Amino acid sequence: MLKFTDTPQQYPDVKAAESRKKDFNEIYAQFDPAQASVQASRCSQCGVPFCQIHCPLQNNIPDWLKLTAEGRLEEAYAISSATNTFPEICGRICPQDRLCEGNCVIEKGFDSVTIGSVERYITENAFANGWVKPIKVTQETGISIGIIGSGPAGLAAADMLRRKGHEVHVYDRYDRVGGLLIYGIPNFKLEKEIVARRHQLLAEGGIYFHLNYEVKDIAELKEKHDAVLIATGVYKPKEIQIPDYSLANIIQALDYLTASNRKGLGDRVANYENGMLNAEGKEIVVIGGGDTAMDCVRTAVRQGARSVTCLYRRNEENMPGSKREVKNAMEEGVKFMWLSAPKAFAGNGYVSQVLVQQMRLISHDASGRQSVVPVEGETFSIPCDLAIKALGFEPEDLPTLFNAPELGLSKYGTVHVDSKSFATSLEGVFAAGDIVRGASLVVWAIKDGRDAAAAMHRYVMSQHTKSKAA
Repeated sequence: MLKFTDTPQQYPDVKAAESRKKDFNEIYAQFDPAQASVQASRCSQCGVPFCQIHCPLQNNIPDWLKLTAEGRLEEAYAISSATNTFPEICGRICPQDRLCEGNCVIEKGFDSVTIGSVERYITENAFANGWVKPIKVTQETGISIGIIGSGPAGLAAADMLRRKGHEVHVYDRYDRVGGLLIYGIPNFKLEKEIVARRHQLLAEGGIYFHLNYEVKDIAELKEKHDAVLIATGVYKPKEIQIPDYSLANIIQALDYLTASNRKGLGDRVANYENGMLNAEGKEIVVIGGGDTAMDCVRTAVRQGARSVTCLYRRNEENMPGSKREVKNAMEEGVKFMWLSAPKAFAGNGYVSQVLVQQMRLISHDASGRQSVVPVEGETFSIPCDLAIKALGFEPEDLPTLFNAPELGLSKYGTVHVDSKSFATSLEGVFAAGDIVRGASLVVWAIKDGRDAAAAMHRYVMSQHTKSKAA
């Protein structure tokens, strides 16, 4: 170990920008065994591993890096998968620059270990060698669990609960398993075969999936199961209230990304075919600075947009999204307008221009980023054929959707739960993931799903013991 002193940081090969703009395939190659071993050997095996501390899942990163460096790959996968239900997904889409890699002890002066790329290598090698097996239950408990939502939180919980021997049923309103992993995240970051492969493993392990199933009365689900988990995520887009925001060709990011992903999956998408949700030949303006905005600008490039501009009201240093994604977008020709906020849309029925307000930075706010205020008199217009709003998401009105007015909510509209038990105000009903936390990272959803599953297991087993005693 300690090779960081004389071995440089290396990422897997990445396709050239001009080449990757032509398709939706993942842009990064995979490490070969020698590359993975060398990069893993750069880990300093420090006494206080900040990479692990800053990983929401507390992954034992130094341990599996050491095992990879030694060529003990089956053991490395066992350690990696012990704390992470979906390491093949996190290795691809986690913002490592903000989490593990960004907090690597050797970061200053030597550049961090490329942890995410090694994690992806370990898992893909495990799949190739047949080390990733379906869940095998040795003893069934006879207890039934219902899970609403097949996104990362719901799937992580389903996996953990099935391993305990419970019968697990997952309900999802969509026609494929994965939630935003399928319909929100573009293929160039996460190819859909990766999610489908994991779905198949979970199904082979005995988890039941009920697709195209919209839960309208949670009481009906409670009658079928001993406990229920709400893991719906947050899908309702935040709106922007500026003049003429309802003009045609001003759309929400998730509508746009879902249409593109469905098209890539081979579905017939009317609003894509008629051009309403297609960027080809258009001047695109994306509003926002998070990872969803980066997904939109990079998708528009691949659809053949004439130009792609990203408006963000703060500067690059204050962007909430991954710096790696911003870099990739810049390489692919996206123009960023920093300290720029939309003031109004203009057009005759259809948007044709965006009036932009210049902003300036002031003091830091509660999030740790600098706040902004308008610069008086500093406005300008840019052309726009299609405006995409990527302003984040908020929860839907679940008490109404689930016919459960007694379901307690937080002041933010998310489901209120006990912080230790994940229990909601409804007996036997739990909640986890973005529907509790608010829109966040996939890795946090996995963490919450696993923790909620542990709490639910304790609950159902205690209830089972009480019923036997009675």
